[in-house]
Amino acid sequence: METVEALTKTKWGIDSVHSEIAFKVKHLMITNVKGVFKEIEGDIYSTNEKLMTADIDIRINAASIDTGDSKRDEHLKSADFFDVENHKQITFKGISYDKVDDDGNYKLYGDLTIKGIAKRIKLDVEFGGVMKDPWGNQKAGFSVNGKINRKDWGLTWNAALEAGGVLVSDEVKISCELQLVKIV
Repeated sequence: METVEALTKTKWGIDSVHSEIAFKVKHLMITNVKGVFKEIEGDIYSTNEKLMTADIDIRINAASIDTGDSKRDEHLKSADFFDVENHKQITFKGISYDKVDDDGNYKLYGDLTIKGIAKRIKLDVEFGGVMKDPWGNQKAGFSVNGKINRKDWGLTWNAALEAGGVLVSDEVKISCELQLVKIV
């Protein structure tokens, strides 16, 4: 007789103390400016704790952007960039995965929505594993990296440089460290 494994949903949340969503973009065509979003939350549902097939819904408070310079942050919050007055959240909804190798590397495809514009993107994911912390909480870790063109989401503000080139590059590199905590 064949046994059938019962499918159960496991809910995971983002451990915001141990997670970071960061980006960097070329400035003056010679250096990178880095920033982070300080407020992130999400709902991740796995089936039988198989995290690399999970349903992913991440929400970022766009106004929580921090580049270490308050004047730059205010400009990034303005209608020139994220327009946080009219678009409070940046969201990511995971769609599908491709296993790259047996070392925990995957390609994650999903819809990134910025300023109300949703575009499909591809991210490189390294699954770090699952571990119990000293207080008995089940945790899972991921490193996520990718590149996007900011103009695809209407983030088009720029300034030409006297010597040629532009003030801010179109390419934005995304770098995330995510630690999930099992909720149920």
